[in-house]
Amino acid sequence: MAAAAVGPGRSTSSYSEVQHNRLIVSLPLPSVLKKPFSVIDGPPSSAAGNPGEIAKLFPNLFGQPSVSLLPGHTSGAALDHTLKVGVVLSGGQAPGGHNVISGIFGECFSNSSYLMEKTKNSTLYGFKGGPAGIMNCKYVELTADFVYPYRNQGGFDMICSGRDKIESDEQFNQAAETAKKLNLDGIVVIGGDDSNTNACLLAENFRGKGLKTRVIGCPKTIDGDLKCKEVPTSFGFDTACKVIPVCGMYRYRLSKFTIPVQIYAEMIGNVMIDARSTGKYYHFVRLMGRAASHITLECALQTHPNITIIGEEVAAQKQTLKSVTDYIVGVICKRAKLGYNYGVILIPEGLIDFIPEVQQLIAELNEILAHDVIDAAGSWKKKLQSQSRDLFELLPQAIQEQLLLERDPHGNVQVAKIETEKMLIQMVEAELESKRKEGSYTKQFKGQSHFFGYEGRCGLPSNFDSNYCYALGYGAGALLQSGKTGLISSVGVGNLKAPVEDWTVGGTALTSLMDVERRHGKFKPVIKKAMVELEGAPFKKFASLREEWALKNRYFSPGLSWSVDEKSLSDAFSSFGQVTEVRIMYDKETGRSRGFGFVYFLKDEEASSAKDSMDGKAFLGRPLRVSFALEKVRGAPVVVPRLTSTGNAYRKTR
Repeated sequence: MAAAAVGPGRSTSSYSEVQHNRLIVSLPLPSVLKKPFSVIDGPPSSAAGNPGEIAKLFPNLFGQPSVSLLPGHTSGAALDHTLKVGVVLSGGQAPGGHNVISGIFGECFSNSSYLMEKTKNSTLYGFKGGPAGIMNCKYVELTADFVYPYRNQGGFDMICSGRDKIESDEQFNQAAETAKKLNLDGIVVIGGDDSNTNACLLAENFRGKGLKTRVIGCPKTIDGDLKCKEVPTSFGFDTACKVIPVCGMYRYRLSKFTIPVQIYAEMIGNVMIDARSTGKYYHFVRLMGRAASHITLECALQTHPNITIIGEEVAAQKQTLKSVTDYIVGVICKRAKLGYNYGVILIPEGLIDFIPEVQQLIAELNEILAHDVIDAAGSWKKKLQSQSRDLFELLPQAIQEQLLLERDPHGNVQVAKIETEKMLIQMVEAELESKRKEGSYTKQFKGQSHFFGYEGRCGLPSNFDSNYCYALGYGAGALLQSGKTGLISSVGVGNLKAPVEDWTVGGTALTSLMDVERRHGKFKPVIKKAMVELEGAPFKKFASLREEWALKNRYFSPGLSWSVDEKSLSDAFSSFGQVTEVRIMYDKETGRSRGFGFVYFLKDEEASSAKDSMDGKAFLGRPLRVSFALEKVRGAPVVVPRLTSTGNAYRKTR
């Protein structure tokens, strides 16, 4: 059953300049991982909810402490013995997964890794195709040559992912046989809330069987809903929502540099410019996020759309589908009176799940679809409650058909396939037509629908995600080496905004994140999703600005404005010190700015002051992202800058 090791699936010869430059970026590490450290246990842990039930489900793990890595020599067994570790990518893709693996194993470049630096001659196996690879013992031995092409690259294609779960007794036994066959000391599960729940179950099962194989999780999801005090964020969210930082290689004093790449923020920004350019379209943009609206909220804060629907607010206010529609229509009518017949509207993918009346309708439809035939005459509708029947009749014909025809293997309505943005366009259109007949709306409404989803899952990871994932992987290796199991690698707890070198490192007890749900008459453990907090600072900031954004076009598009020139950039930065040179990178064909530039300062302290003051500030209507870049000196090794995006405070080294 074992899969033989194969050659690398990627060839760097086909890489773009951007990919090559990302490949050679030097990654920093938290300082605690660079020197001997001790693993310090915290107090006994509990659970996020229903601790009594969690204790029954995890008798071998419940109550174990979370741990912190602190400087100092470890007490106890030596930590220099070799390890045999398996790693699996579980669930949907997120930028940075390859760097977690790089952190565990090694990068055959200038950086260290846990297995290469601390445990010589260790072995890392990559399970192919997700958890099914564990159950079926399908793996590849990850060598330095294999791993290298994937460092700082997007995707999960190094070993590929899968959505299988290890649930039944037979599946747990298969996983145990694989662990014994490969003589594994540990398995690292890289995944979201469901995957880390499965990791905890696997750790519990292995400990109950007396296996030496330990299991550690790493937090992954672009949705941003796997986080808590002890797990400050999941990787991938930063890259998907914001500008993706890319690093460039200098060839003898800036003769070439890479083009910045952006995902959701840039796509929304482009749509905003299009809306303003034509002056006749309302763009309805549905953004990925099955449950929480974190992506929608973050993108709103990044780009300033006219309307943003936050699912958690809809649920808290018990809004109906009609009230959501009426809100959108109201803003459109107000903008029309101001002469604006265009706009951009952001909608979370999981909006329908937040509307109680829609959930009730779907529940009733599921029951009817399971037992009755949908007749053309519509007599089946009599079985709906009056409120659900009225709502069904309110929906556009196309959405009605989706609700009736799109079913999963269990016969249930596939909510995820409902194109909410198109539904809202049709409902808004119908309401505006009624107002036109009344004479209260005289403009012409044209809606354009978009779904920005899969585009955000496999981009080149941002500098933050690259660094964060590398530290997560390195930390996971340290936890395994220290004999820990049933933990999730935790980095930057309480200080994620600090420099990487200052980040904390540790492991959080997975059972402490657990609650239970009743499924098929039994309690099932789940990691509680982190939803948008309506009392949190991000939402409050958004709420304080949305009325202004609704009626005034405060659009922010990532990147330097096309109109920016060297003088305007120099003027903006000169107040911080002596600027010796300014360069903006231009497109050769159009002559327009490519969205980024460089500012040379005479002194490091002046560059530092400029970076701290200008990063995040609006510059010609767009948010500026500033960080340091280091120039390549002729004849010296390539030094790669860490560019956060559009403008660089440039430390001159010549």
